[in-house]
Amino acid sequence: MTDEIHTDEPPDSRHRGKHRDRRTIGPVPNLEEYVKSDWWRGIFNHLYLKTDGDVVDDQRITGNEIDRITRILHLQPDEAILDLCCGQGRHTLELVRRGYDVEGLDQSHYLIQRARSTAKKEGLQVRFREGDARRLPYRTDTYDVVLVLGNSFGYFDSVEEDLRILMELRRILKPWGRVLLDVADGEYLKEHFQARSWEWIDSTMFVCRERSLSLDRQRLISREVITDVNKGVVADQFYAERLYTPEALRQLLERAGFSDIAFHDIATESQRNQDLGMMERRHIVTAVLKKEWSTARSRGQERAKHVAVMLGDPAKPDALKPSCVFDDDDFYTIDQMKAALRELKGYRFTFLCKHDTMIQDLTKLKGKVDYVFNLCDEGFDNDPRKELHVPALLEMLGIPYTGSGPQSLAYCYDKSLVRGVAKEMGIPVPDACFITPGDRTYDVGMKLPAIVKPNSGDSSYGITQKSIAHTIEELADVINSLRTTIGYDRSLLVEEFLTGKDISVGIIGNPSGYCTVLPITEEDYSALPPELPRICGYEAKWLPDSPYWKIVSRSADLPEETEKMVVRCCLALFERLECRDYCRFDWRLDEHGNPKLLEVNPNPGWCWDGHLAKMAKYAGISYPEMLGRILKAAEERSGMEQNTGAREAEKEPLPLDLNQQTA
Repeated sequence: MTDEIHTDEPPDSRHRGKHRDRRTIGPVPNLEEYVKSDWWRGIFNHLYLKTDGDVVDDQRITGNEIDRITRILHLQPDEAILDLCCGQGRHTLELVRRGYDVEGLDQSHYLIQRARSTAKKEGLQVRFREGDARRLPYRTDTYDVVLVLGNSFGYFDSVEEDLRILMELRRILKPWGRVLLDVADGEYLKEHFQARSWEWIDSTMFVCRERSLSLDRQRLISREVITDVNKGVVADQFYAERLYTPEALRQLLERAGFSDIAFHDIATESQRNQDLGMMERRHIVTAVLKKEWSTARSRGQERAKHVAVMLGDPAKPDALKPSCVFDDDDFYTIDQMKAALRELKGYRFTFLCKHDTMIQDLTKLKGKVDYVFNLCDEGFDNDPRKELHVPALLEMLGIPYTGSGPQSLAYCYDKSLVRGVAKEMGIPVPDACFITPGDRTYDVGMKLPAIVKPNSGDSSYGITQKSIAHTIEELADVINSLRTTIGYDRSLLVEEFLTGKDISVGIIGNPSGYCTVLPITEEDYSALPPELPRICGYEAKWLPDSPYWKIVSRSADLPEETEKMVVRCCLALFERLECRDYCRFDWRLDEHGNPKLLEVNPNPGWCWDGHLAKMAKYAGISYPEMLGRILKAAEERSGMEQNTGAREAEKEPLPLDLNQQTA
């Protein structure tokens, strides 16, 4: 099945809570010293929905606020509206219920997941994304209205960062678009804030608050100590919000190019009727953006994006390939990819494959291409250990690119490291033993049979039918044989050999937007002779004469609960390991049907007949469409949509592909 992501909390959230330091730091003479510059990253969670629940979880208050907003802005159903800093989506969802076209964005993963879950339960078609208000993933001239509600403006250390948000709103708003800010009355709060308060927030939990002005008197510093009567202190957190006066807000909006600025009062009544903090007294500020359409829009059409496609070097040896060189199948695969890209509308492509001149070629292309489509899964100089060097180089040159960054590739290249991360998150993995290059004796400590594989590697190199050991003697032989094959300077992983279904999960997209979870596939081993171990190793991928070449992938037949668990874990790992745009996860079931993670591939094979393409086919997604979705995921993630079309005026000759042509 093809699923849009609407998941609950990742599995690691339960485990992190067990180890959270619940101690309070006690009396604090200067609250401002304890405020982190990015305090907003960790504070908006389930506790926020409790401490502020009297306002943010009251449907009556939300309804009244939407009544007021729709009257002030004279909202129309056909207008495109962005609810920025949408939290758990209370305003977004209420507007959608009333028939408006709204999208929500917030930086909090927890709150966005809550919003998506609520929308799914109510059957509402609404899009929620994770993102940073200073770098919005939207095209220029997209929205008629942008809302910033719930006192969500003024979180950053400087006024200039708040200005960056307004400049982003200027970019994404259409000509004559409107913005509405719901902000605290800074003048009032400077004189009337409560220095100390406490209140019950439910039957077992209470919060104590402290507040003071910052040294420059421009921000209100707050501290919350949240206590559970049974568990003790569960949070001791500090945050700060800028206290804007009406005149200061007016000047900031004018600096960003807005005009027709107007102020409106808004009142909030809490059913708890206790400490409202920053929500006690607020302004609604509206402004109009009188600008021209962007150049691309004014011409009535968008220019084609110019994309450089990075590939392996066919002129260099490739140790992973059976003949150590690119063969006819490799060139056919490249041709299929080029043909698929030609079917995509709105793009033109330049292909790069000469690694000896890669730095010079990329330097020449900087500013002439919109971004790089990184399909160099062979690694720099066709060395898989240098797979991360390509994105690292692109980052050093300041060229946007598709796919995961160097840190993610480094994480995932190390199978043992991925195992450790997964175990910390509560995700099941096989029993295993890590063997360093210097180890000559080892305590495996697991039941046999076991499979021996390189701890780092690609394309199943070193994994064959001879990699399975059923006895201690066989294990020693397999380890020695593998060391002879891959070198004595490489670490090994001895892993319990699972005999259940061999499954793979593919994801295209990013947590900040919609992701597509492709149909799960399993390997069909029915054509193998019974005496051969059921593995999809090097022989299945590279040796046509091997019985393993007959292995085919098919849509997986899994229990619903197993499928849900595997998908949930993959989504959590996707984010934790900093994967981007697309990824593949390999799992295997044990004899009892329990799934265990084998590895994560953040730069999976892109070829027309590869695992990812097969998964896409089961979802009704063609090969060209699959490649197009990866491109769109990168554009959406990086906000590249706003920078369409490289400079056509530049006529300097460009590096060409291996066929000396562009597609």
